[in-house]
Amino acid sequence: MSTAGEARPGKPGFEELVARAERLIAGGRRALLGITGPPGAGKSTLSERLVAALGKRAVLVGMDGFHLAQRELDRLGRAERKGAPDTFDGYGYLDLLRRLRNNGPGVPGAATVYAPEFRREIEESVACAVPVPPTTPLVVTEGNYLLLDEEPWKWVRDVLDEVWFLAPDEEERINRLVARHQRYGRSPDEARDRALGSDQANAERVANTLGSADLVLPDIY
Repeated sequence: MSTAGEARPGKPGFEELVARAERLIAGGRRALLGITGPPGAGKSTLSERLVAALGKRAVLVGMDGFHLAQRELDRLGRAERKGAPDTFDGYGYLDLLRRLRNNGPGVPGAATVYAPEFRREIEESVACAVPVPPTTPLVVTEGNYLLLDEEPWKWVRDVLDEVWFLAPDEEERINRLVARHQRYGRSPDEARDRALGSDQANAERVANTLGSADLVLPDIY
């Protein structure tokens, strides 16, 4: 597992990113690649495209699968802050990453690990929706808080081999986020209020973690 190097803004070609991911698994062991950035940065877009390019060599496991259920958010009084660090089961996410690390190629007794998946159409997570066979050498995981320096998130970085940070133009990021909220049923006003309210507070928190990334990318692919 690497520590953060001297990340510099730039836009390598997508083929270069695929090659960089391939180098992580060149030794035959399982590697974990994190892709982070603020809400609307394009983490899912890049992650999905990267996993598609790598085929059976990679699986995508999202941090969003560890959203607390809406009922629990209501009970805790955190529903209006959905997406903040304390609206996730961070310890559960960390435990899953450690299990994925320890069940990769060549590990005696390694077994398939099942990860949850967040479904935006229902705004809830579905358990055991993503199988990760022990033969899969690369796990790509994406989420806002992979580099956050507070418990339990600060230990996530230790489990990941590399973390890439997406930092697109701020106006473009917000516009994409507003459009996403509208696609999932919010009115234009509700979508903008969410993007500039709780989402923006989370985005500013995430922006402070950029310096810990191995690679900073200025846009999605």
